[in-house]
Amino acid sequence: MVENNETTRFDLNLDKTDEARAMMSEVLVALREKGYNPISQLVGYFLSGDPTYITNHRGARGIIRRMERDELLEVIIRDYIDHLDA
Repeated sequence: MVENNETTRFDLNLDKTDEARAMMSEVLVALREKGYNPISQLVGYFLSGDPTYITNHRGARGIIRRMERDELLEVIIRDYIDHLDA
């Protein structure tokens, strides 16, 4: 009998890039229309988890909550890194 001391990796690798981009586009439009600085508001949301950093205008608060913050950040960071490597 052969022992296997390797840890098995389980990765669903669900690509949510398109969904995240569409969501972020809608949220950015709403934040800009209301005169907010999107970067400041999004940083506040991602760091605190408080959805009130995102305006209700155009349903943006509900839109951004469709995806978990960690999943959304993963897509954003992956996209950023991909652009750095390009």
